[in-house]
Amino acid sequence: MKQRIITGAIVLVVLIPVLIFSWTPLLPAVIAACSVVAIFEMMRCIGLQKSIVLGAPLYALAGTLPFITRFLAHGSLFAHGEPPASAKHLAQYGCILMIAILLYFFTVMTFSRGKYKLNDVCVLFATAFYILMGFNSIVIMHDNETGGRIVFLAIFIGAWITDVFAYFCGVLFGRGGKHKLIPDVSPKKTVEGSIGGTIFCVIVMVLFGVVCHHFTEYSANLLIFGIGGLLAAIVAQIGDLLMSYIKRTYGIKDFGSLFPGHGGVLDRFDSILAVAIAMVSFSSFFDFF
Repeated sequence: MKQRIITGAIVLVVLIPVLIFSWTPLLPAVIAACSVVAIFEMMRCIGLQKSIVLGAPLYALAGTLPFITRFLAHGSLFAHGEPPASAKHLAQYGCILMIAILLYFFTVMTFSRGKYKLNDVCVLFATAFYILMGFNSIVIMHDNETGGRIVFLAIFIGAWITDVFAYFCGVLFGRGGKHKLIPDVSPKKTVEGSIGGTIFCVIVMVLFGVVCHHFTEYSANLLIFGIGGLLAAIVAQIGDLLMSYIKRTYGIKDFGSLFPGHGGVLDRFDSILAVAIAMVSFSSFFDFF
């Protein structure tokens, strides 16, 4: 526990400048670095970390996609004064790239003479798509939504508040573990913790909306913040359980050891990836401001 607290404090200290200066290249640079490491962790989990032919395009995308997203968002690739790309258009570009990767993977697998198995290739593609879209959604939300420099923080607030209060509520109200959430996937998680994390996430998200409303130039829609908090809480727990399921499937404890006491990038950002995708999708239909 002591090691987890120390590591968490160090990560927070490093992350704060990234969030404060998110409008600079610092944000996409950190997102790109995390994406590259996460792709490596997943490939190692599946047992494909030594495959250059499969890893090269994924690492290339992981390292460049956040910068491409920001470049498109600022309209730099559009001539004749056309408007910047919307989140919808950016998602389309991402999907086109991933379809190309899928066709490439299938081609490599077909001509590998059995070296690459269908199950492994499909799992790698699905998880890589999830990882790349999850991390890239942070930049999309920051650069494309009204008040994006502020509202993108909702991704981290939703994931972390749910995680923290699910733990404490589980310890306080789920003693004895009588009401396990999904014991086959994560034995320590309880229904009480899940409910507590959800309730506190909604409350904190609404409070975040109140702060934005009174201390920024934007007029916050508190109902949307509340619904967004509910969505974030549910999806954060699904993202956490998903990564736990993958680890159990492949028989590993952690994806990595980059963060002592916390594991690797995927162990630390499991909830954030899911929340980022959900919040970008949600904000495409409903405005926080």
